[in-house]
Amino acid sequence: MTGPVDARHVEDLLREYAPQVLVALVRRHGDFATCEDALQEALIAAARQWPEAGVPDHTRGWLLTVAQRKYVDLVRSEAARRRREDALALATPDSELIARAADAPASGWDDSLALLFLCSHPDLTPPSRIALTLRAVGGLTTAQIAAAFLVPESTMAQRISRAKQTIKAAGGSLAVPEGEDRAARLAEVRHVLYLIFNEGYTASAGDELTAPGLSTEAIRLTRLLHRLVPDDTETAGLLALMLLTDARRPARTGPHGELVPLAEQDRGRWDGGLVAEGVELISRTLPKGEVGPYQLQAAIAAVHDEAESAEATDWPQILALYELLERTGANPMITLNRAVAVAMVHGPEAGLELLAGLAEDKRLAHHHRLLATRAHLLELLGDEEKAAVAYREAARHTTSAPERRHLTERARRLG
Repeated sequence: MTGPVDARHVEDLLREYAPQVLVALVRRHGDFATCEDALQEALIAAARQWPEAGVPDHTRGWLLTVAQRKYVDLVRSEAARRRREDALALATPDSELIARAADAPASGWDDSLALLFLCSHPDLTPPSRIALTLRAVGGLTTAQIAAAFLVPESTMAQRISRAKQTIKAAGGSLAVPEGEDRAARLAEVRHVLYLIFNEGYTASAGDELTAPGLSTEAIRLTRLLHRLVPDDTETAGLLALMLLTDARRPARTGPHGELVPLAEQDRGRWDGGLVAEGVELISRTLPKGEVGPYQLQAAIAAVHDEAESAEATDWPQILALYELLERTGANPMITLNRAVAVAMVHGPEAGLELLAGLAEDKRLAHHHRLLATRAHLLELLGDEEKAAVAYREAARHTTSAPERRHLTERARRLG
């Protein structure tokens, strides 16, 4: 045992070891829902004891032993038909429990990857996948996840509980999919991490523009995924995209939390280390093979980040990349971003013409980003009256308080 330690250090350790211990429990018992509950009990015990008593020398073994005992307690509390599972669990000596490292690879794949696959089970809804990934793999508490998504803790607890029951009913296991199924499930894992990052970078609701904890966690988990599948170019592209985007976060808000658009940001406040890492990663990844959407988005982010100023941005290159990105799949948000690039290369009228077509798309017709982009292009065109009307309309449709204030202020400036 070490001496008393900082609570933040304890939290970091618990988040590191939580998925490893959960995998060990699930591989032994197969009951994801009960194992996850047992792990949470063990984490609570550690969070209460370690700051004062110190961190055990065999940290992972301590957690695994306590979680195993909690599992037995949970099983004991169930109906008599589960008693033989008690006997099996109780008959297992502690030495056997900690003999095999909790994060030892299975069939050549790290167990953490199997856990990421399980949390992205196809029977789960996207919100459930996000919540379960953050809790089971990220090690966040239900209260932390609820606070990040601005919902009551009871609501998030119900969501996680339903997700675990869905996996149980579907017979979900830690078996790693093979072939095409593995590729499809890996794509789902990437998408979940992408959604977590986006929610952290621009919160969909609330008084704050960002939820940095979510962005940081998404990057941490994507780094883990990249280590597990180092040859997967789209995972590398996703990580590069996150790094290059998150590098701008320090400059995205002003002294009072107000939104600062990309063109007006102080680039000296960008995180140069993240920019360099992201540029190096995407530069190394692009030549390796077929280029996918995450790699293309990362390449676009790199062009923005490498420009010394907004005026020095290589918009023709960005437009070319958006045209390639659009070919990977129809997505109105991609077309919306391409419209901005079109406007910067060919003039605002050309961009507005592209937006007119998007207004017919029901998925985007009243979206605040479409309305805000239209307002911006009208402002570039010099039509300040119509731009002000569009900014006010965009403000009415956003659920983010900082974005609403920014759009309203834009309209006010234009009179």
